[in-house]
Amino acid sequence: MITCVLLRAYNSDHYAIEQFEILINRIFEYCRKREMDPDSFKDFAKEMAEYVTNYLENIRDRRVLPTVEPGYMKPLLPSEAPQAPESWKDVMADIEKIIMPGVTHWHSPKFHAYFPTAQSYPAIVADMLSGAIACIGFTWIASPACTELEVIMLDWLGKMLDLPKEFLACSGGKGGGVIQGTASEATLVALLGAKARKIRQVKEQHPEWTDNEIVGKLVAYGSCQSHSSVERAGLLGGVKFRLLEVDSKYKLRGETLMEAIRKDKEQGLIPFYAVATLGTTCSCAFDRLDEMGVVANRENVWLHVDAAYAGSAFICPEFRYLMKGVELADSFNFNPHKWMLVNFDCSTMWLKDPTYVINAFNVDPLYLKHDMQGSAPDYRHWQIPLGRRFRALKLWFVLRIYGVENLQKFIRSHVNQAHEFETLVLSDPRFEIIAQVILGLVCFRLKGSNDLNETLLKKINGAGNIHLVPSKINDMYFLRFAICSRFSESKDIQSSWKEIKLRADEVLAEQSVSK
Repeated sequence: MITCVLLRAYNSDHYAIEQFEILINRIFEYCRKREMDPDSFKDFAKEMAEYVTNYLENIRDRRVLPTVEPGYMKPLLPSEAPQAPESWKDVMADIEKIIMPGVTHWHSPKFHAYFPTAQSYPAIVADMLSGAIACIGFTWIASPACTELEVIMLDWLGKMLDLPKEFLACSGGKGGGVIQGTASEATLVALLGAKARKIRQVKEQHPEWTDNEIVGKLVAYGSCQSHSSVERAGLLGGVKFRLLEVDSKYKLRGETLMEAIRKDKEQGLIPFYAVATLGTTCSCAFDRLDEMGVVANRENVWLHVDAAYAGSAFICPEFRYLMKGVELADSFNFNPHKWMLVNFDCSTMWLKDPTYVINAFNVDPLYLKHDMQGSAPDYRHWQIPLGRRFRALKLWFVLRIYGVENLQKFIRSHVNQAHEFETLVLSDPRFEIIAQVILGLVCFRLKGSNDLNETLLKKINGAGNIHLVPSKINDMYFLRFAICSRFSESKDIQSSWKEIKLRADEVLAEQSVSK
């Protein structure tokens, strides 16, 4: 039954399910040999697998946004953990009773908020294997396969994006990739590497200056449309961070960066880091990376590319024009866990020269040393936390079981659905499009006041049939419609638009009555 349900997703998913069943059977044998209770475990695993497939395949039937109030769960659970074991049957029953009423269903075709969060059966199965291996791959010797598969997968993926060879480990240079937890971490890691590099450079010119004196002069830059995590990286890194104004298409331009750098240098400050956002959260705008790169290289400023959402689209050749100038960057990051069918967390980051990041994080106690140091990456030096999971398995499973062609097909289908929704919005003279539709996000609003659109959003989310979130640029409030679910089809776009029009009718009717 499980296999039949899963085959509806993608033709290639049957292989992942076969591997899942093999894994269950092997665990069954393991339990039998150790005189455990394998029958119970086998039943638990099969029941959960069936529950997961039924949940996903019938997710359209669930209300996308929960109606619970804060604290809803407390009266549903005992105040202390059970002293004696409880039955699996009771646990399974409580999933629907306690957990699901408080779940926002991100993978519903009715969910159009934020950006996608990726998911697929191959990635789910890979996460199971990762959980079973349960290694903590902070050094090569801690689990050689964990490190070496990650190195190779980042080269595979970098080639899929057509990243410059300087970013790839297989090029034979200094470059290489690493899997971070989130794009927020990648932005902070790059900033800390840039900070370490600039302190070293300034000390070569001014050996009498202390680290604190130098840090007090450092300044970083990003777009005012950057994700909040970009500004937060500056706070965590203890440096000044300028958010610069954008052009009429919400892009940060090179001349704006250059002027900010000039003014800060005149004030005795030290520019050291800039972030170019490819696919902003507000409107999916693309900073002029090519222009910013020229300025950053000339001014010896580390340039980091945050392509958290849009980066997945670059596996399609027709969207690579959006990353023009990437050869000028020092680091590049995007999230396969957003839009490339790889479950959270999997944020891929490449650095042309990781030396400064490694040096910034290098604390090397005896118990973490090993004989092979220097022969392979010890990824604990490339990230904020020490521990790390075997996340490369998810990339390996997804890339092999789907193949590049099916992943490209998936991205293109979402882009096509976004343009379908755009056409529907433009067909209704009551609405307007706010920003250019390039990938899978459509920004739109009712023509009229911000209050009118806030009321519309409350109506939409209050009804609970679909879920949207708002944004605001230059004091203009609008609604974001993102194509998120891998189950999404044209019929879902049509249904969501019908719901939006219905709520707009109600809002405009109420406005007319109030006048």
